[in-house]
Amino acid sequence: MPIQVLPPQLANQIAAGEVVERPASVVKELVENSLDAGATRIDIDIERGGAKLIRIRDNGSGIGKDELALALARHATSKIASLDDLEAIVSLGFRGEALASISSVSRLTLTSRTADQPEAWQAYAEGREMAVTVKPAAHPPGTTLEVLDLFYNTPARRKFMRTEKTEFGHIDEVIRRIALARFDVTITLNHNGKMVRQYRAVPPGGQQERRLGAICGLPFMEQALAIEWQHGDLAMRGWVADPKATTAALAEIQYSYVNGRMMRDRLINHAIRQACEDKLGADQQPAFVLYLEIDPHQVDVNVHPAKHEVRFHQSRLVHDFIYQGVASVLQQQLAAPLALADEPAPRQVPENRIAAGKNQFAQPPTAREPAAPRYAEPAAQPRSQGGGSGSQGGGSSSAGGAGWPNAQPGYQKQQGALYRKLLETPDAASAPAAPKTAAPLPASRSQSFGRVLTIVNDNCALLDREGQLCVLSLMVAERWLKQAQLLPVEGTPCSQPLLIPVRLKVSAEERAVLTRAATMLSEMGIEFQSDAHHVTIRAVPLPLRQQNLQILIPELIGYLAQQTTFSVAESAQWIARRLASERPQWNIAQAVALLADVERLCPHLVNAPPGGLLQCVDITPAMKALKDD
Repeated sequence: MPIQVLPPQLANQIAAGEVVERPASVVKELVENSLDAGATRIDIDIERGGAKLIRIRDNGSGIGKDELALALARHATSKIASLDDLEAIVSLGFRGEALASISSVSRLTLTSRTADQPEAWQAYAEGREMAVTVKPAAHPPGTTLEVLDLFYNTPARRKFMRTEKTEFGHIDEVIRRIALARFDVTITLNHNGKMVRQYRAVPPGGQQERRLGAICGLPFMEQALAIEWQHGDLAMRGWVADPKATTAALAEIQYSYVNGRMMRDRLINHAIRQACEDKLGADQQPAFVLYLEIDPHQVDVNVHPAKHEVRFHQSRLVHDFIYQGVASVLQQQLAAPLALADEPAPRQVPENRIAAGKNQFAQPPTAREPAAPRYAEPAAQPRSQGGGSGSQGGGSSSAGGAGWPNAQPGYQKQQGALYRKLLETPDAASAPAAPKTAAPLPASRSQSFGRVLTIVNDNCALLDREGQLCVLSLMVAERWLKQAQLLPVEGTPCSQPLLIPVRLKVSAEERAVLTRAATMLSEMGIEFQSDAHHVTIRAVPLPLRQQNLQILIPELIGYLAQQTTFSVAESAQWIARRLASERPQWNIAQAVALLADVERLCPHLVNAPPGGLLQCVDITPAMKALKDD
């Protein structure tokens, strides 16, 4: 047989063998196109598991009439135009093969309208040469793609399709993964005319845990530890389940994303598995939802036909970065103090119900036995061996699951039960009652600053504090929180190893200062090694993770050189006043999380807030003036 150019339809069908594996593959490609078009709402209609109909409707930017024919052509795309674009891909699609491949194995109709067009246009391809026909149609701004009779002209592919239930299950899983990647998009999934899923958009700074819980389930939320980790151009956030509580059902939750693209990457899975290996059994797998952000130039997406895998240019650095981030959160979880009977779990604090407002999802309150006073014998509280990320999750707004519907207090059950028994022993019951002066203050005064109403001037919160309006400086509250995080917990420093140790050149005098202050620095969690001319910083406490240590450490050495004696508290205060704020602008969710952390670590500020932190506002004259008018 002589060499010849294949007909367009046959060439597209060959390409479809790689791109279109099953109906779920079609849904993935089309929904990703909608996301690339800037859609904020996507409606998906499926019939008979996708074999009869797949319809994707969005409110994106749409496709102009002159480009409709090109949209169905092979290797035609608006995502890239040069080799430089290919080396730094920021869109989900880029090859320009999906629509042509899908249209070659189905009856595909594309209807679209841009915002500046008076009418919509419809295109479809047919015949051996895949000729495109364009005609006018009625359609709102956006795009609708209908895929009818998938694999109707390739019987061999069609007979390998599974049952309707199985194929729809794969589609449902694809939508779950996409919904976890784009919290800002409303996605509706219908099957055979019935709504199956509806994921409502979550505004920026909103409760992402609501969608996370709807997709991953309450068991995952109860064990989820929040992660927020950054180094240079690498950033990671998300949730990982407590390895000690991981079950076979939870182990199926393994969602990873690179620059918003869902992945099944072996390097990512291996790094997470290695970080959890000492807490998992040989046949167990970790459960996680992780988002990795990396410079697009440092990752190659053009590896797998379906783009399920990527290739990192610095794979070892990425592996170690993920490992350190997960391991650090698990280490903090082990160091988190045990909650008392009436307190929320360390991994779920801060919920701060008063600051967050009424929980619309919680079950009606049930009667509980009164808890021991918060301050009763703090030195005797045992340390928890698992289950929390504490407040030191790298600036995360809250740990996974706080405030999720029907969530129960998630402190470690074994240690919690033992501790409650200890409180209920006959010796404790027969002990003399505490004097009235030792009773805890009302919750509104002893546990909360009040309810956050709004944000003023980007960095102040307007509070409702026992019916009185108050203004709280979020920057000052953040400084108090960092100062508390710099102090050792029950005598144990909370340090985090640096992914890349910081090496600084020091003089003999500076080295001598560090040697004298070594014990104090170790108590604060600053670990270093020194030689004749250099000092290498290997671990720092959480508030210093994102700071420029090349500048901060020399300044700290200069401060210590002026001190005759070293105090952890004074040094922590000095450092906290020099740390840059992590957020130039705040939203309500971030303010609620910050105040909950401050209330937990700095309870004295709630009862007696300093003037620089909180000022109450008297609006009585304004109210009287309004009444007079």
